Amino acid sequence: MHSFWIIFKQAFLTKAKTKSFVITTLIVCASFFLMANLPKILDVFQGPQEDSVLHIVDASGELASRFQEQLELLDSSVQAMPTDMTEQELKDGIIDGTVYAYIVLEKEEQLTARYVSESANEMENGSDIEQAVQSLQTVLTAENLNLNGSQVQQLFSPAVFEREAVSESSKSQEELSQARGLVYILIMLIYMSVIYYPNMIATEVATEKSSRVMEILISSVSPVKHMFAKIAGIGTLGILQMMLFGLSGYVAIKTAGTSMTEGVFSVFGFSEVKISTFLFAVLFFLLGYFLYAVLAALLGSLVSRIEDAQQLMLPMMFLIIVASFIAFSGISVPEAKFVTVASFIPFFTPLVMFLRVGMLDLPLWEPLLAVALMLITIGLLGWFGARVYRGGVLMYGSSQSLKDIRKAIALGNKK
Repeated sequence: MHSFWIIFKQAFLTKAKTKSFVITTLIVCASFFLMANLPKILDVFQGPQEDSVLHIVDASGELASRFQEQLELLDSSVQAMPTDMTEQELKDGIIDGTVYAYIVLEKEEQLTARYVSESANEMENGSDIEQAVQSLQTVLTAENLNLNGSQVQQLFSPAVFEREAVSESSKSQEELSQARGLVYILIMLIYMSVIYYPNMIATEVATEKSSRVMEILISSVSPVKHMFAKIAGIGTLGILQMMLFGLSGYVAIKTAGTSMTEGVFSVFGFSEVKISTFLFAVLFFLLGYFLYAVLAALLGSLVSRIEDAQQLMLPMMFLIIVASFIAFSGISVPEAKFVTVASFIPFFTPLVMFLRVGMLDLPLWEPLLAVALMLITIGLLGWFGARVYRGGVLMYGSSQSLKDIRKAIALGNKK
Protein backbone atom coordinates (compact mmCIF):
# COMPACT_ATOMS: atom_id res chain seq x y z
CA MET A 1 0.00 0.00 0.00
CA HIS A 2 2.94 2.30 0.66
CA SER A 3 4.00 2.09 -3.00
CA PHE A 4 0.43 2.97 -4.07
CA TRP A 5 0.55 6.27 -2.16
CA ILE A 6 3.99 7.07 -3.56
CA ILE A 7 2.66 6.76 -7.13
CA PHE A 8 -0.51 8.63 -6.09
CA LYS A 9 1.47 11.60 -4.73
CA GLN A 10 3.80 11.56 -7.72
CA ALA A 11 0.87 11.67 -10.19
CA PHE A 12 -0.88 14.42 -8.21
CA LEU A 13 2.10 16.67 -7.50
CA THR A 14 3.76 16.29 -10.90
CA LYS A 15 0.70 17.61 -12.73
CA ALA A 16 -0.25 20.14 -10.04
CA LYS A 17 3.16 21.83 -10.30
CA THR A 18 3.24 22.09 -14.09
CA LYS A 19 3.05 25.61 -15.51
CA SER A 20 0.23 24.66 -17.88
CA PHE A 21 -1.98 23.43 -15.03
CA VAL A 22 -1.31 26.46 -12.81
CA ILE A 23 -1.76 28.97 -15.66
CA THR A 24 -4.94 27.28 -16.91
CA THR A 25 -6.44 27.27 -13.40
CA LEU A 26 -5.57 30.94 -12.84
CA ILE A 27 -6.91 32.00 -16.24
CA VAL A 28 -10.24 30.19 -15.75
CA CYS A 29 -10.67 31.56 -12.20
CA ALA A 30 -9.77 35.07 -13.38
CA SER A 31 -12.24 34.79 -16.27
CA PHE A 32 -15.08 34.25 -13.78
CA PHE A 33 -14.24 37.54 -12.06
CA LEU A 34 -13.85 39.23 -15.44
CA MET A 35 -17.28 38.12 -16.66
CA ALA A 36 -18.95 38.97 -13.35
CA ASN A 37 -17.52 42.51 -13.42
CA LEU A 38 -17.85 43.02 -17.17
CA PRO A 39 -20.51 45.78 -16.86
CA LYS A 40 -18.21 47.80 -14.58
CA ILE A 41 -15.25 47.34 -16.92
CA LEU A 42 -17.29 48.43 -19.94
CA ASP A 43 -18.46 51.53 -18.06
CA VAL A 44 -14.84 52.47 -17.33
CA PHE A 45 -13.83 52.23 -21.00
CA GLN A 46 -16.97 53.97 -22.25
CA GLY A 47 -16.43 56.87 -19.90
CA PRO A 48 -19.12 59.29 -18.69
CA GLN A 49 -22.46 59.26 -20.51
CA GLU A 50 -23.72 62.78 -19.83
CA ASP A 51 -24.24 63.44 -23.56
CA SER A 52 -26.16 60.20 -24.28
CA VAL A 53 -29.45 62.04 -24.82
CA LEU A 54 -31.66 61.02 -27.71
CA HIS A 55 -32.71 64.22 -29.53
CA ILE A 56 -36.17 64.15 -31.11
CA VAL A 57 -36.73 66.01 -34.40
CA ASP A 58 -40.49 66.60 -34.72
CA ALA A 59 -41.71 69.04 -37.36
CA SER A 60 -45.34 68.57 -36.30
CA GLY A 61 -44.67 69.50 -32.68
CA GLU A 62 -47.08 66.78 -31.48
CA LEU A 63 -45.20 63.51 -31.79
CA ALA A 64 -42.24 64.21 -29.48
CA SER A 65 -44.26 64.43 -26.27
CA ARG A 66 -46.30 61.35 -27.16
CA PHE A 67 -43.09 59.43 -27.95
CA GLN A 68 -41.75 60.39 -24.52
CA GLU A 69 -44.99 59.13 -22.94
CA GLN A 70 -44.53 55.72 -24.59
CA LEU A 71 -40.95 55.50 -23.27
CA GLU A 72 -42.21 56.30 -19.76
CA LEU A 73 -44.92 53.61 -20.04
CA LEU A 74 -42.20 51.11 -20.97
CA ASP A 75 -40.18 52.24 -17.93
CA SER A 76 -37.26 52.80 -20.30
CA SER A 77 -33.97 54.38 -19.28
CA VAL A 78 -33.73 56.25 -22.60
CA GLN A 79 -33.45 60.02 -22.14
CA ALA A 80 -35.31 61.51 -25.10
CA MET A 81 -35.68 65.28 -25.49
CA PRO A 82 -37.20 67.37 -28.31
CA THR A 83 -34.74 69.69 -30.06
CA ASP A 84 -34.91 72.84 -32.17
CA MET A 85 -31.66 72.07 -34.00
CA THR A 86 -31.71 71.23 -37.69
CA GLU A 87 -30.64 67.82 -38.95
CA GLN A 88 -27.41 69.25 -40.30
CA GLU A 89 -26.55 70.76 -36.92
CA LEU A 90 -27.31 67.42 -35.24
CA LYS A 91 -25.10 65.53 -37.71
CA ASP A 92 -22.27 68.00 -37.12
CA GLY A 93 -22.77 67.51 -33.38
CA ILE A 94 -22.47 63.72 -33.78
CA ILE A 95 -19.21 64.14 -35.68
CA ASP A 96 -17.89 66.57 -33.03
CA GLY A 97 -18.99 64.30 -30.20
CA THR A 98 -21.43 66.78 -28.63
CA VAL A 99 -24.54 64.88 -29.79
CA TYR A 100 -25.06 61.19 -29.08
CA ALA A 101 -27.92 60.38 -31.49
CA TYR A 102 -31.24 61.71 -32.75
CA ILE A 103 -34.52 60.34 -34.09
CA VAL A 104 -36.72 61.95 -36.74
CA LEU A 105 -40.48 61.39 -36.29
CA GLU A 106 -42.86 62.12 -39.19
CA LYS A 107 -46.48 61.21 -39.81
CA GLU A 108 -48.29 61.18 -43.10
CA GLU A 109 -50.38 58.06 -43.74
CA GLN A 110 -48.45 56.22 -41.06
CA LEU A 111 -45.74 57.00 -38.54
CA THR A 112 -42.13 56.83 -39.76
CA ALA A 113 -39.04 57.03 -37.58
CA ARG A 114 -35.40 57.44 -38.60
CA TYR A 115 -32.65 56.85 -36.03
CA VAL A 116 -29.29 58.53 -36.72
CA SER A 117 -26.05 57.87 -34.82
CA GLU A 118 -22.31 57.73 -35.46
CA SER A 119 -22.34 54.05 -36.37
CA ALA A 120 -25.07 52.02 -38.08
CA ASN A 121 -24.54 49.23 -35.52
CA GLU A 122 -24.80 51.57 -32.55
CA MET A 123 -28.25 51.78 -31.01
CA GLU A 124 -28.32 51.90 -27.24
CA ASN A 125 -31.60 50.55 -25.80
CA GLY A 126 -32.67 49.85 -29.37
CA SER A 127 -35.51 47.50 -28.41
CA ASP A 128 -37.08 50.16 -26.14
CA ILE A 129 -36.92 52.77 -28.87
CA GLU A 130 -38.42 50.47 -31.49
CA GLN A 131 -41.16 49.33 -29.11
CA ALA A 132 -42.01 52.94 -28.20
CA VAL A 133 -42.30 53.84 -31.88
CA GLN A 134 -44.52 50.80 -32.52
CA SER A 135 -46.74 51.66 -29.53
CA LEU A 136 -47.08 55.23 -30.74
CA GLN A 137 -48.09 53.96 -34.19
CA THR A 138 -50.75 51.75 -32.54
CA VAL A 139 -52.15 54.69 -30.55
CA LEU A 140 -52.27 56.96 -33.62
CA THR A 141 -53.99 54.27 -35.70
CA ALA A 142 -56.57 53.69 -32.95
CA GLU A 143 -57.33 57.42 -32.87
CA ASN A 144 -57.86 57.44 -36.64
CA LEU A 145 -60.33 54.56 -36.22
CA ASN A 146 -62.09 56.44 -33.39
CA LEU A 147 -61.33 53.68 -30.86
CA ASN A 148 -61.33 54.58 -27.19
CA GLY A 149 -58.70 53.47 -24.69
CA SER A 150 -60.55 50.37 -23.44
CA GLN A 151 -61.16 49.18 -27.00
CA VAL A 152 -57.47 49.54 -27.82
CA GLN A 153 -56.57 47.62 -24.68
CA GLN A 154 -58.95 44.80 -25.58
CA LEU A 155 -57.66 44.68 -29.15
CA PHE A 156 -54.03 44.20 -28.16
CA SER A 157 -54.43 42.22 -24.94
CA PRO A 158 -52.51 38.90 -25.21
CA ALA A 159 -54.28 35.56 -25.24
CA VAL A 160 -54.00 33.34 -22.16
CA PHE A 161 -51.73 30.43 -23.11
CA GLU A 162 -50.86 27.68 -20.64
CA ARG A 163 -48.73 24.53 -20.91
CA GLU A 164 -49.81 21.28 -19.28
CA ALA A 165 -47.86 18.02 -19.32
CA VAL A 166 -49.47 14.60 -18.92
CA SER A 167 -46.22 12.81 -18.05
CA GLU A 168 -45.66 12.44 -14.30
CA SER A 169 -41.92 13.05 -14.70
CA SER A 170 -42.35 16.34 -16.54
CA LYS A 171 -41.75 19.66 -14.79
CA SER A 172 -43.59 22.91 -15.41
CA GLN A 173 -42.24 25.36 -17.96
CA GLU A 174 -41.07 27.67 -15.15
CA GLU A 175 -39.22 24.84 -13.42
CA LEU A 176 -37.61 23.78 -16.71
CA SER A 177 -36.44 27.34 -17.38
CA GLN A 178 -34.88 27.51 -13.92
CA ALA A 179 -33.10 24.16 -14.30
CA ARG A 180 -32.01 24.43 -17.95
CA GLY A 181 -29.17 26.93 -17.47
CA LEU A 182 -27.62 25.15 -14.51
CA VAL A 183 -27.88 21.73 -16.17
CA TYR A 184 -26.24 23.16 -19.30
CA ILE A 185 -23.31 24.54 -17.27
CA LEU A 186 -22.81 21.33 -15.29
CA ILE A 187 -22.99 19.18 -18.44
CA MET A 188 -20.28 21.38 -19.97
CA LEU A 189 -18.09 20.91 -16.86
CA ILE A 190 -18.59 17.13 -16.84
CA TYR A 191 -17.93 16.99 -20.61
CA MET A 192 -14.68 18.96 -20.40
CA SER A 193 -13.51 17.03 -17.33
CA VAL A 194 -14.17 13.63 -18.90
CA ILE A 195 -12.12 14.72 -21.92
CA TYR A 196 -9.29 16.54 -20.15
CA TYR A 197 -8.31 14.34 -17.19
CA PRO A 198 -8.40 10.86 -18.82
CA ASN A 199 -6.42 12.32 -21.72
CA MET A 200 -3.91 13.54 -19.13
CA ILE A 201 -3.56 9.97 -17.83
CA ALA A 202 -2.96 8.53 -21.32
CA THR A 203 -0.27 11.09 -22.16
CA GLU A 204 1.35 10.63 -18.72
CA VAL A 205 1.64 6.87 -19.22
CA ALA A 206 2.93 7.32 -22.78
CA THR A 207 5.50 9.87 -21.56
CA GLU A 208 6.79 7.52 -18.86
CA LYS A 209 7.16 4.74 -21.42
CA SER A 210 8.94 6.93 -23.97
CA SER A 211 11.42 8.13 -21.31
CA ARG A 212 11.95 4.55 -20.03
CA VAL A 213 10.90 5.65 -16.53
CA MET A 214 8.18 3.00 -16.68
CA GLU A 215 10.79 0.22 -16.59
CA ILE A 216 12.09 1.51 -13.26
CA LEU A 217 8.61 1.99 -11.78
CA ILE A 218 7.22 -1.47 -12.58
CA SER A 219 10.32 -3.10 -11.13
CA SER A 220 9.29 -1.86 -7.68
CA VAL A 221 5.48 -1.69 -7.97
CA SER A 222 3.00 -3.88 -9.85
CA PRO A 223 1.59 -2.44 -13.11
CA VAL A 224 -1.98 -2.78 -11.84
CA LYS A 225 -1.22 -0.83 -8.65
CA HIS A 226 0.60 1.75 -10.79
CA MET A 227 -2.45 2.15 -13.06
CA PHE A 228 -4.97 2.70 -10.26
CA ALA A 229 -2.61 5.01 -8.36
CA LYS A 230 -2.31 7.15 -11.50
CA ILE A 231 -6.08 7.23 -11.93
CA ALA A 232 -6.67 8.15 -8.26
CA GLY A 233 -3.94 10.82 -8.21
CA ILE A 234 -5.06 12.68 -11.33
CA GLY A 235 -8.71 12.20 -10.32
CA THR A 236 -8.02 13.93 -7.01
CA LEU A 237 -6.27 16.72 -8.88
CA GLY A 238 -9.35 17.08 -11.11
CA ILE A 239 -11.69 17.28 -8.12
CA LEU A 240 -9.48 19.96 -6.56
CA GLN A 241 -9.45 21.99 -9.76
CA MET A 242 -13.24 21.73 -10.17
CA MET A 243 -13.67 22.89 -6.56
CA LEU A 244 -11.44 25.90 -7.24
CA PHE A 245 -13.48 26.74 -10.36
CA GLY A 246 -16.76 26.43 -8.47
CA LEU A 247 -15.52 28.49 -5.50
CA SER A 248 -14.08 31.25 -7.69
CA GLY A 249 -17.27 31.40 -9.78
CA TYR A 250 -19.44 31.65 -6.66
CA VAL A 251 -17.25 34.34 -5.08
CA ALA A 252 -17.09 36.28 -8.36
CA ILE A 253 -20.88 36.40 -8.66
CA LYS A 254 -21.40 37.27 -4.99
CA THR A 255 -18.80 40.07 -4.99
CA ALA A 256 -19.62 41.53 -8.41
CA GLY A 257 -21.74 44.28 -6.85
CA THR A 258 -23.80 44.79 -10.01
CA SER A 259 -27.34 43.97 -11.10
CA MET A 260 -25.84 41.00 -12.93
CA THR A 261 -25.85 39.01 -9.69
CA GLU A 262 -29.61 38.64 -9.46
CA GLY A 263 -29.87 38.13 -13.20
CA VAL A 264 -27.46 35.20 -13.14
CA PHE A 265 -29.30 33.55 -10.27
CA SER A 266 -32.71 34.06 -11.90
CA VAL A 267 -31.66 32.90 -15.36
CA PHE A 268 -29.65 29.86 -14.32
CA GLY A 269 -31.81 28.91 -11.37
CA PHE A 270 -29.06 28.58 -8.75
CA SER A 271 -31.42 29.74 -6.03
CA GLU A 272 -34.17 27.27 -6.95
CA VAL A 273 -32.19 24.15 -7.83
CA LYS A 274 -32.47 21.10 -5.59
CA ILE A 275 -29.42 20.01 -3.62
CA SER A 276 -29.87 16.54 -5.13
CA THR A 277 -28.98 17.98 -8.56
CA PHE A 278 -25.58 19.09 -7.28
CA LEU A 279 -25.05 15.71 -5.60
CA PHE A 280 -25.86 13.88 -8.83
CA ALA A 281 -23.50 16.24 -10.69
CA VAL A 282 -20.63 15.23 -8.38
CA LEU A 283 -21.58 11.54 -8.58
CA PHE A 284 -21.75 11.43 -12.38
CA PHE A 285 -18.55 13.48 -12.62
CA LEU A 286 -16.70 10.87 -10.54
CA LEU A 287 -18.25 7.87 -12.30
CA GLY A 288 -17.63 9.37 -15.74
CA TYR A 289 -14.06 10.17 -14.83
CA PHE A 290 -13.24 6.67 -13.54
CA LEU A 291 -14.94 5.00 -16.52
CA TYR A 292 -13.00 6.96 -19.11
CA ALA A 293 -9.83 7.12 -16.99
CA VAL A 294 -9.54 3.31 -16.94
CA LEU A 295 -10.12 3.27 -20.70
CA ALA A 296 -7.51 6.01 -21.21
CA ALA A 297 -4.93 4.20 -19.07
CA LEU A 298 -5.57 1.04 -21.06
CA LEU A 299 -5.02 2.84 -24.36
CA GLY A 300 -2.04 4.84 -23.07
CA SER A 301 -0.23 1.66 -22.04
CA LEU A 302 -0.25 0.39 -25.63
CA VAL A 303 1.86 3.22 -27.07
CA SER A 304 5.36 4.55 -26.54
CA ARG A 305 4.92 8.02 -28.00
CA ILE A 306 2.52 10.85 -27.12
CA GLU A 307 1.64 11.28 -30.82
CA ASP A 308 0.45 7.67 -31.00
CA ALA A 309 -1.56 8.11 -27.79
CA GLN A 310 -3.56 10.96 -29.30
CA GLN A 311 -4.46 8.86 -32.32
CA LEU A 312 -5.38 5.80 -30.27
CA MET A 313 -7.63 7.95 -28.05
CA LEU A 314 -9.92 8.85 -30.98
CA PRO A 315 -12.46 6.04 -30.35
CA MET A 316 -12.84 7.18 -26.74
CA MET A 317 -13.18 10.81 -27.83
CA PHE A 318 -15.87 9.74 -30.30
CA LEU A 319 -17.91 8.19 -27.47
CA ILE A 320 -17.68 11.39 -25.43
CA ILE A 321 -18.65 13.58 -28.39
CA VAL A 322 -21.68 11.39 -29.19
CA ALA A 323 -22.75 11.56 -25.53
CA SER A 324 -22.46 15.37 -25.57
CA PHE A 325 -24.52 15.64 -28.78
CA ILE A 326 -27.29 13.55 -27.22
CA ALA A 327 -27.19 15.56 -23.99
CA PHE A 328 -27.20 19.00 -25.60
CA SER A 329 -29.93 18.08 -28.10
CA GLY A 330 -31.93 16.57 -25.24
CA ILE A 331 -31.97 19.81 -23.23
CA SER A 332 -35.00 20.99 -25.21
CA VAL A 333 -36.67 17.53 -25.25
CA PRO A 334 -35.50 15.67 -22.12
CA GLU A 335 -38.41 13.20 -22.36
CA ALA A 336 -37.48 12.00 -25.85
CA LYS A 337 -37.16 8.24 -26.31
CA PHE A 338 -33.58 8.40 -27.63
CA VAL A 339 -32.52 10.41 -24.56
CA THR A 340 -34.11 7.86 -22.21
CA VAL A 341 -32.44 4.90 -23.92
CA ALA A 342 -29.02 6.63 -24.13
CA SER A 343 -29.13 7.51 -20.42
CA PHE A 344 -28.79 3.80 -19.52
CA ILE A 345 -25.79 3.21 -21.80
CA PRO A 346 -22.80 3.44 -19.38
CA PHE A 347 -20.57 5.45 -21.73
CA PHE A 348 -23.36 8.02 -22.21
CA THR A 349 -24.81 7.95 -18.69
CA PRO A 350 -22.63 10.67 -17.04
CA LEU A 351 -23.97 13.34 -19.40
CA VAL A 352 -27.37 12.05 -20.52
CA MET A 353 -28.71 10.65 -17.23
CA PHE A 354 -27.58 13.79 -15.42
CA LEU A 355 -29.55 15.79 -18.01
CA ARG A 356 -32.69 13.78 -17.20
CA VAL A 357 -32.12 14.06 -13.45
CA GLY A 358 -31.81 17.84 -13.70
CA MET A 359 -34.67 18.41 -16.12
CA LEU A 360 -37.24 15.80 -15.05
CA ASP A 361 -38.77 14.46 -11.85
CA LEU A 362 -37.54 10.88 -12.25
CA PRO A 363 -38.32 7.98 -9.95
CA LEU A 364 -35.25 7.23 -7.85
CA TRP A 365 -34.78 3.76 -9.33
CA GLU A 366 -33.84 5.16 -12.77
CA PRO A 367 -30.67 7.08 -11.77
CA LEU A 368 -29.79 4.32 -9.29
CA LEU A 369 -30.07 1.71 -12.04
CA ALA A 370 -27.86 3.84 -14.30
CA VAL A 371 -25.31 4.21 -11.48
CA ALA A 372 -25.34 0.43 -10.89
CA LEU A 373 -24.77 -0.23 -14.60
CA MET A 374 -21.86 2.22 -14.58
CA LEU A 375 -20.30 0.61 -11.51
CA ILE A 376 -20.53 -2.82 -13.14
CA THR A 377 -19.00 -1.43 -16.35
CA ILE A 378 -16.19 0.29 -14.42
CA GLY A 379 -15.50 -2.97 -12.57
CA LEU A 380 -15.37 -5.04 -15.76
CA LEU A 381 -13.34 -2.39 -17.59
CA GLY A 382 -10.98 -2.11 -14.62
CA TRP A 383 -10.44 -5.88 -14.61
CA PHE A 384 -9.89 -5.98 -18.36
CA GLY A 385 -7.82 -2.77 -18.32
CA ALA A 386 -5.55 -4.19 -15.61
CA ARG A 387 -4.85 -7.26 -17.78
CA VAL A 388 -4.02 -5.07 -20.77
CA TYR A 389 -2.02 -2.57 -18.70
CA ARG A 390 0.10 -5.32 -17.14
CA GLY A 391 1.48 -6.28 -20.55
CA GLY A 392 1.01 -2.95 -22.35
CA VAL A 393 3.55 -1.09 -20.22
CA LEU A 394 6.18 -3.62 -21.37
CA MET A 395 5.44 -3.07 -25.08
CA TYR A 396 7.62 -0.64 -27.03
CA GLY A 397 7.67 0.52 -30.61
CA SER A 398 5.05 2.09 -32.87
CA SER A 399 1.48 1.13 -31.95
CA GLN A 400 -1.56 2.73 -33.56
CA SER A 401 -4.05 -0.14 -33.58
CA LEU A 402 -6.46 -1.63 -31.05
CA LYS A 403 -5.29 -5.06 -32.26
CA ASP A 404 -2.30 -4.64 -29.94
CA ILE A 405 -4.64 -5.25 -26.98
CA ARG A 406 -4.38 -8.98 -27.66
CA LYS A 407 -0.58 -8.77 -27.66
CA ALA A 408 -0.62 -6.84 -24.38
CA ILE A 409 -2.84 -9.45 -22.68
CA ALA A 410 -0.61 -12.30 -23.91
CA LEU A 411 2.52 -10.47 -22.70
CA GLY A 412 0.91 -9.79 -19.32
CA ASN A 413 0.02 -13.45 -18.86
CA LYS A 414 3.66 -14.40 -19.39
CA LYS A 415 4.89 -11.93 -16.79
